[in-house]
Amino acid sequence: MPPKADVKDYIRTIPDFPHKGIMFRDVTTLFSDPRGFRICIDQLLSPYAGMQIDKVVGLEARGFILGGAVAHQLSVGFVPIRKKGKLPGKTIEQDYKLEYGEATMEVHDDAILPGEKILVVDDLLATGGTCEASIKLIERLGGEIVSAAFVVDLPELGGRTRLEAMGIDLHWLCDYEGA
Repeated sequence: MPPKADVKDYIRTIPDFPHKGIMFRDVTTLFSDPRGFRICIDQLLSPYAGMQIDKVVGLEARGFILGGAVAHQLSVGFVPIRKKGKLPGKTIEQDYKLEYGEATMEVHDDAILPGEKILVVDDLLATGGTCEASIKLIERLGGEIVSAAFVVDLPELGGRTRLEAMGIDLHWLCDYEGA
């Protein structure tokens, strides 16, 4: 077997999960391989070398793994944005639409200070709803979005277009056609 050279080489695809017709892009195989995980974090970081970033925001749940590693490498703080009801302190909330219904993301109301430069990190960009809700939370606290970085983009689901329409700078390591 040839050596794995690209982040995409470490990502497993699981057909029909969680529903028939879905091709699930499983990044846990990337995380479990030390070389793959190092390549991933290095590539997520590279566009931001020399830029001012005050905090990294990770989106629940795999964004916590990536965001924590990126924040560590940048020597900045890490802020989790979670699903409603998971944070213990005083929070602010943002609702967003899912394919079938709505959900709510929240962040501690003192996690981001006005004027702080924020890098948003998550594993996958699909429809962009979770990331959009998170960006709105960050902006309500006065944070300034530097960029949003993802391991995987699924362009056919429209998240990239949605976030670019908001004026968000985007970075992703690989993409897959189809859902």
